[in-house]
Amino acid sequence: MNPTTPTRILGVATAAYGAAVTVRPDILLRPSGLGTGAEPELRTLARSVALRDVISGIALATASRPRARAVAAVMRIGSDAADTIVFGHALKGRPERGKTLAVTSVWGLLCLAAAVYEHRGSIRMVARGTDRR
Repeated sequence: MNPTTPTRILGVATAAYGAAVTVRPDILLRPSGLGTGAEPELRTLARSVALRDVISGIALATASRPRARAVAAVMRIGSDAADTIVFGHALKGRPERGKTLAVTSVWGLLCLAAAVYEHRGSIRMVARGTDRR
């Protein structure tokens, strides 16, 4: 498998999820316990987060240079870490908290694992002389 494949797949998945939430904010709001999706202010906030995911996902999926993908991965991982912190605080005492934090944390860890996989794979390719970036 090409070292960039996991990063690109996660980028496409992130962008697709972001696009879905942009169209239907309740995809994010209901499972996280933040609202029904009928609240205009929450819909606006959910769309803002979703559009961030669309942009960072597209960056992960399409960046042509290793450094650009690394920067996109750092931004994605940072966004997931920020979501974990913010949702953790906002959902204190709510039953949805554990599930929501699991999703944000696992997603960030997947992006981190993909970035590490790509970095290690690139090093091996250079060492073997098969680097075709």
